[in-house]
Amino acid sequence: MHLEKMALTSFKNYEDASFRFSPQLNCIIGPNGSGKTNLLDAIYFLSLTKSAFHNQDALSIEHEADFFIVDGTFRHDDRATQITISLQRGQRKAVLSDKKPYERISEHIGRFPVVLLAPNDTDLVREHSEDRRHFFDGVLSQLDNDYLRDYLTYQHVLKQRNGLLKIFAEQRYHDEDLLETYNEPLLQLAERIHQRRKTFIADFLPIVQKHYAYLSDAREAVDIIYESEVANEEFAQEFRRSRHKDIQLQRTTKGVHKDDYVFEANGVALKKFGSQGQQKTFVIALKMAQFEQLYAEKGIKPILLLDDIFDKLDDRRIAKLIELMEQGAFGQIFVTDARPERTQELLGSVKTEVAYFRTEDN
Repeated sequence: MHLEKMALTSFKNYEDASFRFSPQLNCIIGPNGSGKTNLLDAIYFLSLTKSAFHNQDALSIEHEADFFIVDGTFRHDDRATQITISLQRGQRKAVLSDKKPYERISEHIGRFPVVLLAPNDTDLVREHSEDRRHFFDGVLSQLDNDYLRDYLTYQHVLKQRNGLLKIFAEQRYHDEDLLETYNEPLLQLAERIHQRRKTFIADFLPIVQKHYAYLSDAREAVDIIYESEVANEEFAQEFRRSRHKDIQLQRTTKGVHKDDYVFEANGVALKKFGSQGQQKTFVIALKMAQFEQLYAEKGIKPILLLDDIFDKLDDRRIAKLIELMEQGAFGQIFVTDARPERTQELLGSVKTEVAYFRTEDN
């Protein structure tokens, strides 16, 4: 599977641009701020119907424009599929497959899998639990439509329950029966989400460990510990007992939306004690494991987006990635770099078709 061509209208800094890509290796070169990352984000948008870098779709509309359109053609097994995503300011986003709208946009997720490796990915290790949940939920959503449906439903019910808690706090009363109409479905969904996350980590961890060992020459043993209040047998009772605290704070304080994933190397937390090199290696191992899991589940190699990696990784890790490219481990690849001479030198020996795109020409 590969992205054959793409056209952009008023998407970020692209007023009107079109591209025809190599099914193998595509290098996007140009000075910083010229739109290299925006081009990768357009590909990500086509695959997952959202930006990789922000949560508000309207931020992808070009400055002073009223709409954007991202139109691309994916090819798989000699079959072409046209995907069109558009957004008019103040309206709902439209996602079309071969010019026909989906009944639910979530049906698109996972059809054209993608993996992004970006400079800020070490935030997964260093920053908040929300970042780690977002990553794993994204992986699971591409793998499992049932999980995505449960996750979206959970978020919807959680929002409704929080709205009710706010009303209770403002009006200084609460209705147990009314609250229970949200408690019960939320608890059921939380249990299903927890079990799926637990099963996933058990399958995912050995793949991460394999890739970390390859990238680090087996220097450390790494682990992922999934932490969830839902694992407690008394969780349902504790959830209901927390209602007074929830009303006071006007939000639901217990549930899978509080889960976390602890990353360790040799038994200590990477967040606190890991070196920069260990953290970068762990993140690359996560993304390589994501790629492998998606490939195993979907039977097609995800598109791999590598944003500014040559500037952020040391020579040893770059050599390992290029070695994987030469071995044919990946399918279609997009690489960005601000230094074209470096890209050409590093990829000059790769025995695969390479296409170059200069963003300063847009």
